[in-house]
Amino acid sequence: MENEKIKKLDNENIMHTYARYDVCLTHGSGVYAYDDRDKKYIDVSSGIGVNSLGYCNPGWVKAVTEQASKIQHISNYYYSPVAGELAEKLTKATGLSKVFFGNSGAEANECAIKVARKYSFDKYGTGRNRIVTLENSFHGRTIATLSATGQDVFHNYFFPFVEGFDYAKANDIESLLSKITDKTCAVMLETVQGEGGVNILDSDYLKEVRKICDERDILLIVDEVQTGVCRTGKLYGYMHSGITPDIVTSAKGLGGGLPIGICMVGEKLSEVMGPSSHGTTFGSNPVVCAGAKYILDTVNNPEFIDEVNKKGKYIKEKLLKIKGVKAVRQQGLMIGIEVEENAGDIAKKCTEKGLLIITAKTLLRMLPPLNITYDEIDEALSILKKVMEG
Repeated sequence: MENEKIKKLDNENIMHTYARYDVCLTHGSGVYAYDDRDKKYIDVSSGIGVNSLGYCNPGWVKAVTEQASKIQHISNYYYSPVAGELAEKLTKATGLSKVFFGNSGAEANECAIKVARKYSFDKYGTGRNRIVTLENSFHGRTIATLSATGQDVFHNYFFPFVEGFDYAKANDIESLLSKITDKTCAVMLETVQGEGGVNILDSDYLKEVRKICDERDILLIVDEVQTGVCRTGKLYGYMHSGITPDIVTSAKGLGGGLPIGICMVGEKLSEVMGPSSHGTTFGSNPVVCAGAKYILDTVNNPEFIDEVNKKGKYIKEKLLKIKGVKAVRQQGLMIGIEVEENAGDIAKKCTEKGLLIITAKTLLRMLPPLNITYDEIDEALSILKKVMEG
């Protein structure tokens, strides 16, 4: 199909909810994507952290196609072997107790909000239902998760928003304490605020938040939608600080390219949600779960994780040598680049030169495939260097 016809079909038939780059991707392999004219791009965005092993990883493709040839969907009225196997892998890897399967990060966070409020209702009755989130957070685009998001720019148009959220400053315990009242049931945060500007929360701060929650029987919800599945150099970002949350949400990289969202809870919350208290038609889809099992088996080993950390540090060192880079915020392969020029303009020029890179507020953002090679890193940074240094 001709390029202009592809864009015409999109513009005439799809809601304009995305400001698209002038690129039509049709196929890919590993870190490389190709457009309708067979132009090659090196992608260090991974579909915003989704393609954790790159495009069309052979092992992942085999896992999902084999499952698709067996059974493609099962109603949640019936047992699914592949969903049970994936849930067991997740609970063993995290030490958490139970898993709810959904289809996106926003759904996972909706579930977390419901679990927290129901736990508090069951134990304390009505009125103890407020959740403290952090400024510059991002938790999704449903009405409830937009309400949870601590950015005023998102609190527009869709009134009335859901009540019951308060916003504290990140890495500021006094600010958090000022927002907690006898009506607070949970604190919800990201260990690295991705959409908020790749802001990394301090380990000491996270430990203190955990302590405060324990003292008040307030649940700690950690949103690992973008930070999870080894993106930050640990299986989940909270593991850097040695804490254990009450609720963890995960999505994006776990599916490897297919839609998944999970909400995991600790032992004391394992029986909070009963039949009909929550649900979704497509959650625990066996094809998606088969792909997620392969992803988890691949990334959750010490050697793989060690390489993620080494590659992240390698990228940071090389970035800091590029003219126009002011600073780098990096944890694992979650990387924010402070630049002197406009990040959006740089990203657009990179696209034209064959590098797919994204932004986060005023920063450039890199979320490359976790198995990217050093040669591929050098290739990507060479393009970025040429764009920034002219």
